[in-house]
Amino acid sequence: MSDAGAAARAIDALRRGWPVAIAGSDGTLALLPIETGDPVRLAAFDPDERAPILLSAGRAATLKLANQVDAAVPDAPVLVERASWLDFATATALADPQFDLRTPLKGPFHAIPLAAHDAGAAALRLARISGMLPAYFVIPGGQADLGITVADIDAHEDAIRLTIAARAKLPVSGAENAEIVAFRTPESPGEHIALLIGAPNGQPPLVRLHSECLTGDVLGSLKCDCGPQLDAAIAAIAASGWGILLYLRQEGRGIGLINKLRAYALQDQGFDTVDANTRLGFAIDARDFSVAARMLTLLGQRSVRLLTNNPQKVAQLEAAGINVIERVPHFLPTNPHNERYLATKRDRTGHQL
Repeated sequence: MSDAGAAARAIDALRRGWPVAIAGSDGTLALLPIETGDPVRLAAFDPDERAPILLSAGRAATLKLANQVDAAVPDAPVLVERASWLDFATATALADPQFDLRTPLKGPFHAIPLAAHDAGAAALRLARISGMLPAYFVIPGGQADLGITVADIDAHEDAIRLTIAARAKLPVSGAENAEIVAFRTPESPGEHIALLIGAPNGQPPLVRLHSECLTGDVLGSLKCDCGPQLDAAIAAIAASGWGILLYLRQEGRGIGLINKLRAYALQDQGFDTVDANTRLGFAIDARDFSVAARMLTLLGQRSVRLLTNNPQKVAQLEAAGINVIERVPHFLPTNPHNERYLATKRDRTGHQL
């Protein structure tokens, strides 16, 4: 049986730069995170200086590794052979693509077989959940003070464990008749929020799934359309008379704030949002909308009108048992800073803008 709390402990360890071990169906990997590790910790973890490096296929494609696994799955694991000159500084440069233009890399780098593929894939998922770069020094079959299983990671935020934690009236700009409802799981440090606008009228509510965007929602970033989308969604729901805004803690399409800013740095170098995510080693969109489906279920809403341009939101809600009776388009004007971003959403991720 999985221990969802074990994943939370592993996340804490990784952010502190401590090694962890992950057991999968095909073997165990001991892992030292490159982002928060340092040369002293690496020497203690790997005194023989033989530990290879675990990266994602998306990052491996950038490095043009020979014999790499299919990079069409950017968050698949790739093991890089440890050369004598591959020290901690070089590993750091391998891990973070935003510095590629300023850090000439040695080479060649060689991919080697990864027997514990299950554990390797889970390690990359754990890095994403932690908001960290998906890159580790690894010791196949090794041990660490903290050991977890693949199932522990997959249970980290199990939608079925989501519960309502608190609720209160909250008049907001654009919708004075509103109530805020907070949801959380025992393992996740972040809370998801629902804003109920208006009063139920016997009709399916107009629902908007809005993923957290600190830069857009709070700081007014012009690089995306998140802030205007949030304001327009509240206005549209209020105008409809009844509906729900779900505010999901899935910053940066599920890769976290720090990694989103790394993707921004890559966009400054000319990459679009899709290529930036895959060069970092993440899936194009790592969000899981089953959490939103659970929130709607807890609120007693199994049929909705969905305010979205994203077909994946419709598909994931329906797969989780929510009946989407209508997709309502959510159109907003562009600006010179987000035109390319919105075109990429349309052309490469299927948004129906």
